[in-house]
Parts: sequence; C-alpha cells; structure tokens
Amino acid sequence: MSDKPISPPIWILIAATATGPLALNIFVPSMPGLVHVFNTDYATIQLTLTLYLVGVALAQLAYGPLSDRFGRRPAMLYGLAIYAAASLLCAVAWSVETLIVGRILQAVGGCAGMVLGRAIVRDVYERDRAAGAIALITMAMAVAPAIAPTLGGYLETGFGWHATFLAPMVMGLVVLAASFRGLNETNLTPIPRIDVLAMLRHYGELLRSRAFIGYAGNSAMSVGAFFAFLAGAPYVVIEILHRPPGEYGLYFVLISVGYMIGNFGASRLSQRLGVDRMIPLGVASSTVGGLISAGFLLADIITPASVFLPMMLVAVGNGLSQPNSIAGAISVNPRIAGAASGLMGFGQMTVGAIFTVIVGHLQNDHDHAAMAGMILFSCVASYLFYLLAKSDQTEQ
Repeated sequence: MSDKPISPPIWILIAATATGPLALNIFVPSMPGLVHVFNTDYATIQLTLTLYLVGVALAQLAYGPLSDRFGRRPAMLYGLAIYAAASLLCAVAWSVETLIVGRILQAVGGCAGMVLGRAIVRDVYERDRAAGAIALITMAMAVAPAIAPTLGGYLETGFGWHATFLAPMVMGLVVLAASFRGLNETNLTPIPRIDVLAMLRHYGELLRSRAFIGYAGNSAMSVGAFFAFLAGAPYVVIEILHRPPGEYGLYFVLISVGYMIGNFGASRLSQRLGVDRMIPLGVASSTVGGLISAGFLLADIITPASVFLPMMLVAVGNGLSQPNSIAGAISVNPRIAGAASGLMGFGQMTVGAIFTVIVGHLQNDHDHAAMAGMILFSCVASYLFYLLAKSDQTEQ
C-alpha cells in the first residue's frame, strides 16, 4: 500500500459538504405553512431547526473517531445513505413528531460530509496546503445557505412543502452514488480499535492542547458571528425596517459572496503565507466590519446597507480565517484528525446555537444592538483564541 493516499475528486467533497447546510435552510420558507399542516404552533415547528443543529453538533463527535477507526469512505457512505433516507422520511411525515425525528436523522447524515471532507483533505495534504483545499470545500458552506431559501421558496410555491425534502433526498442519492464510485480511502493508518474510553481519551488529548483549543476556538467564534447575524438580521429587515422576506434573501447573497471572496483569497494565499499569518488577516477584516456595524448603531443609522455591508466584511474575514483555523486544529495530531474535526465541528455548532439564543432573547423592537454586540464580541474573542494557539507554539 502507498505511503501517501490518493486525493479523491474535490467536487465530491464539496458536494458532500453542501448536503448538511442545504437541508438546514431549504425548507425554511415552508415553516409557516407547516404550522397549519400539522395543526401545531410555531415554537414546535421551530424545533425542526433547533434540533437539527443539536443533531449536527452531537453526530460530529462520533464521525471523527469512527472514521479514524474504520476509514473515511465507509463513514461517508453510511452518512449519505442516512441523509437520503431521512429526507424521504421528512417528505412523507404524517405528524410533526415524525418530521422532527426525520430532521434529527437528516442532520446526523448530513454532517458526515462536513466532518469527513476536512479530515480527508488533511489525510492528503500537509497543513498549509490543506488550508487552501479546505477553503474550496468550505465555499459549499456559503453557497448552499445562500441558494437554499430561494430554491425552497420556489419548490414550496410550485410543488408544496414535500418537495423541500425530496430535493435534498435526490442530492443525497447523487452524491452517494458518486462517492461509492469515486471516493477512495484516504485513512491509510487507522487506529487499531475504538471504544467510548478511547474516544474520551482522544478528546481529552485535544482539549489539553492549547493549540487545538486556540485554533478551534477561533473557528467557533467566527461561526458564532455568522449565527448571531442569522438570528438577528431577519428580524431587523422584516420587523424593524418592514421589508419583505424576499428582499432579505436578496441582501443575504452579499454575505455569501463575501465569504466566498475570503475563501478564494485563502485558497490562493494560504500555502504561500501560512496558517498563522492568514488568521490575523481574516480577524482584522472581521473586526473592521464589526466596528463599522457598531458605529452605524451608535449613529442610529439602520438601513439594509448598514446591516449587510459591514457583515459582508465580517464574512470576507471569516472566509480568510476559517480554512486556516480548521487546518491548524486538525493538524495538532494528524493521526486523530477525524476526532479533531468532529470535536471542532461540535464546538462550532454549540457556539452558533448559544449565540442564536442570546441574540433572540436580547433583541428589541428598535435596534439591532444585540446582534451587532455579539458580532463584535466574536471578532475580539476569535483573536484571543488565536493568540492562545500561538502561545502554545511559541513555548515548543
């Protein structure tokens, strides 16, 4: 067997990574109607989003160690199969409870690509080159949420809410077929066995590393800024500025474009500059965006431009820093890269969920102080976590 694994087609990893974010957002336009379909209240329907995030967070803890033991390929194939089957279950759901269960399973399957795409890249490339490849993969995390609500709106209007789950099912089956044919195994040195204690030891090893906590914390705080915006911006645009939901969807494209610009920059510059110079560049861009947003707030200027343009700068910064902080985190111990990817992903989703709750509770009818404050807090915290990672390297 070769000492170096063969890189699988990058488009398969991109498509697999996109499955989870697509399912997260595509059915959002159908949510108000589902209240009447299942004769329930909006808070119950909201669980289909909340528990989806919980499912993604928890499943990521398992995928990493399982792929370290049994291989990336089988873990990816099983995950995609669960995703497709769960999407079908959601489409034929006969009760809101069935829909919620289907969403949790959809999350469990959909996060396979999110975790394993990063681990596969780290199997194939060294750290700085891995950051460039991860940047291309994480573009899927920007494109899928950008197009999913629009696609879901058209499907809901033309075919009904069932179609917003049948579309992810079809995508899951296509990616599953492509992965079965074209995804080779990249974990050439699997760990000899796995058990709960071994998983805990791996996570404990990572959590004792200041480098891992620093890089993973930087990544989680960047994600937190995005989820703080996701929680607050619709309320500001629709409730405070009284703009239609469709207009919000159009403005949101700016955020996705900003993230893709940052990802493109990371894909071109990371190998040349290195992880530890790219992260401060990204944090600087995000902090400037956060400060501008706070400045508009202090000046009592609330317009779509004042909300979305500063966040576009934050998104550019996140696109620059995210692939590099991910590459740094999963390179702390390459032998358990899968566990590192899963633990880091758990942290991202947990921080994102917490920030969403905070913004939702603090938001008021007159401004977006909670959203702007949490975004600025995320930028500062992400830099502090980066300094923690650097301090560990300095002492070595």
